[in-house]
Parts: sequence; structure tokens; C-alpha cells
Amino acid sequence: MATERLSMRQIREILRQKWVLACSHRQVAASLAVSLGTVTGVLRRATHAGLDWPQVQTLTDVALEARLYGAPATPGATRPLPDCAYLHTERRKPGVTLELLHLEHLEQHPTGYRYTWFCDLYRQWLARHRLTMRQEHRAGEKVFVDYAGQQPQLVDPTTGAVLAVELFVGVLGASNYTFAEATRTQQLPDWLGSHERMFRFFGGVPTAIVCDQLKSGVTIPCRYEPGLQRTYDEFAAHVGTTILPARPAAPRDKAKIEVGVQIAERWILARLRHETFFALGTLNARIAALLEDLNHRRMRHYEASRWDLFTRLDWPALRPLPADPFVYGEWKLAKVNVDYHVEVDHHDSSVPHALVHAHVDVRVSALTVEIFHRGQRVAAHLRSHARGKHTTVTAHMPKAHQQHREWSPSRIIAWAQTVGPQTAALVEATLASRPHPEQGYRSCLGILRLARRDGASRLEAACARALAVGARSYRHVEAILKHGLDRAPFPEAGPAAPARPVVHDQVRGPTYYQ
Repeated sequence: MATERLSMRQIREILRQKWVLACSHRQVAASLAVSLGTVTGVLRRATHAGLDWPQVQTLTDVALEARLYGAPATPGATRPLPDCAYLHTERRKPGVTLELLHLEHLEQHPTGYRYTWFCDLYRQWLARHRLTMRQEHRAGEKVFVDYAGQQPQLVDPTTGAVLAVELFVGVLGASNYTFAEATRTQQLPDWLGSHERMFRFFGGVPTAIVCDQLKSGVTIPCRYEPGLQRTYDEFAAHVGTTILPARPAAPRDKAKIEVGVQIAERWILARLRHETFFALGTLNARIAALLEDLNHRRMRHYEASRWDLFTRLDWPALRPLPADPFVYGEWKLAKVNVDYHVEVDHHDSSVPHALVHAHVDVRVSALTVEIFHRGQRVAAHLRSHARGKHTTVTAHMPKAHQQHREWSPSRIIAWAQTVGPQTAALVEATLASRPHPEQGYRSCLGILRLARRDGASRLEAACARALAVGARSYRHVEAILKHGLDRAPFPEAGPAAPARPVVHDQVRGPTYYQ
């Protein structure tokens, strides 16, 4: 072992065993597992320094090392030290490297350290601050979002009931600039609404959103390939960013937001603990005031406020906001029925007839219903909330029913005639009651399939009763069979009985005025 690699404890033990215990070189070397040359070298240095054992006992490790090996060079004693906090801040800007920063340092300080020692000094400084600066965050690159574990509260002004609401928090990676607001729930509309307001607060959009794998953002939690909520993914594409879900149970992936939530709870929610709010708008106005104070508070490690870092780092690098607002819509999978319609909230909307039996994606917004097949929009309708009704575009219907020969009106009526005349009459009346016969296919097919469950005779009686009362749908016939009304006799309609005269002492009668 080389002498310079010995610890001060080993050096003291070598000197003690030689000077106090009078051990041989071999005994000392075997005791400390060092070479004979190492023992000889330590004794030679101590002798040349004029040391003895009493003096060694009084010296500190630093002083003893200086006597034996000379005083180590102190960084910065003859050369200017780099400003490591400045270096760390500048490295977050796009394209900035340590080599570039070293060249700029030498331009200002020609006698500064060379590149290798310059990097070593920066890494030593970074190691001392690794608890708060573990990740490298480029300007405008990422925003970290999550909900706080603690919940602000509203009070119902009428009943006095206390309602817990959610606190949404977003933190930009490079500057720690923070956004926070209260929302009613963590559901998707509130989740996306908070994102929109956050980007308006920032005045731009970062390159990526880092979120936890909560249900509003991730439908299939997975460490490697999480399934994104489709509307959330669509929102990200609209604003020009991407979504990077953190790994499950990996808080280091989103350390920024973990700390940001903790700070929001301490500097916002904790300061609201003695205040009462009756409306969400009032609560958010108070949160905005406290957020302003938080973002302008000076951070000790950075020697600047979040606002200062935001204006220097993130704000110039953010992408511009989209010109049009995002139109919220929910997606669902559907299969085109035989009548070339898909059902959305109990209302049928048409698609081109060639897509019968195809699987399609339906996007439902507040005003529209859009239908997509293999990524292409094939139909769009104004949204209707009329239950049991149809919205049909004439261009979607087939010419001469070429794509619907198997389920033409004549075939359905012919099938009904095999059950009985009353069933055939009801099917024909049902098809005639629709604006387009195809809209009555499913209702008629449902009526005919009731014969399998209840028999042709019962269905005939139920159809006769439905015709008598003016019913023209599957639900009416199914209800008649369910309640056994097909077995009940029809009410007889005879002549109305004449009104019987009222006999009473105070009734004058027709002769009173004669």
C-alpha cells in the first residue's frame, strides 16, 4: 500500500507501535496489513519532520498530515472558484454544457481552473446539494402535476355542511414556479380544466406533462406501457405537449411535485386553516393571493425566487398557447347496428350504411356527436338528448337498400306472418310509423324474437292488444307479456248508461216555473 493512501489512523498506529511498543518493521506491517516499504516511508517522513510520539499525540490529523506531507493546496487560494449555483442554473437552459460554461469562466478569469478541476469542483458542489437538486430539468421541458393529500374545505351557507374539495398543484421543473387551485373533484373535466388554467397562468405550454398514474390521466396503470386516458391524450395533442406518467410507486420520478405539494400544503392550506369559505370562487381567489406570495418568496438554495427563475428560465422556453380552446369530449366504443345507427345516451345517430356491424369510436361533447372509423371521422351530428329518437342523415341511407336486402321491410313482414296476422299487422304499423322504415328494424326484430320465449299464440294476443291501444314498439309488447295482459279479456265498450235524475226535497223540478 502506498504511503499517501494511508489513513491518519493507520499512520498514528505505525508510529505508536514503533516508538512506544518498539515493534519490528515486520510486526508492524503484519499488524496493519501494509508493506514494509510503507512502514519505512512513514518513519522516514516523521524523522525528517522532527516529530516524536508526545508531539504526534498533540497534533490534529490536519496538522499531522501537513507536517508529514506538506500543506495541501487550497482550492481558490490562488485561483478564482467558479460560482457553482450559477453554473447549475445555466445548465438548465437548452444547449448549455459544462464545456461552454468553462470557456465563459476563463474569459472572465484567465487564471481560473482548467476543465477537469473545474468539473470536479462543480460535481463536488452538486453532491452536497443532491437532496434538493437530484434531477436535471431543462428550461420549458416539464411540468409536474398532482393533487394534494390534504383537502381544502367549503361550508354550505344553507345547511352548514362541510364539503371537502381538491387542491390541484403544478410545478415547472427548471424554475419551481408553482400553480395551485381548488376544484370540486378529481374527475376528468376538472382535471383538464385545471390544466388549461395552469397553462394560461404560465403563459405557455412546456414540452411534457409528468403526472401520477391516477384514473383521470391513466386508464391502464403499468410500469412500462401505461394506457393514457384518451381525452387526456387528445388534450395534450391539442396544446402541443406530451404526457409522461410516472412509474407506480416511484416518487423520485416526480420529486418536483412531491415537494411542490408539500410546500403548497404548508404555505397555502396551512394559512387557510382559520378561514371559512362558502364558494369555490372565493376560495380560489384567496389561494391565488397566497400563491403570488409563494412564487415571489426567495429560495435559499437558489438565492432567487420562483418568479425570478421563471422569467429567466422557463418562460422564454415555453411553447405558445393554442389559438382555439380545447373542446372537452368523452370517448366510447360502439358497434354500428343493422339500421346503420349507433346509440349514444339512448339516442340513435346514423353513420354511412357501409359501416353496418363495424366497430367505431364515438366522441361526445356538449354540443356534438362525432363518429370515427379507423381514425377517420365518418359522421357528425348535433347532440340530441331526446330518448328513444333518431338523428338520421339522408346521405347515410343505402340506395334501394342494397346493403340491407336481408333485413328489408318485406322480409320482416313475411317473417311476422309466420307468427300470425296480428303480429304481421303490428310489424307493418311499426315500420310505417317511422320516418324511415330502417329505424323500426330493431323494434320489429325484438317483437318477433318474443315468440321464442313466450310462444306464437301469446305473442299474437299481445300484438292484438297493442294494436287496439295504439302501441307501436317492442317495449309495449314486452310489457304486455310480462304482466300477463295478453290473457286478460278486452274491456267491452257498450252504450253509456243514461244519467239518473236526482230526487231531493229541495229540487224544484220542471213544473216550478209553470
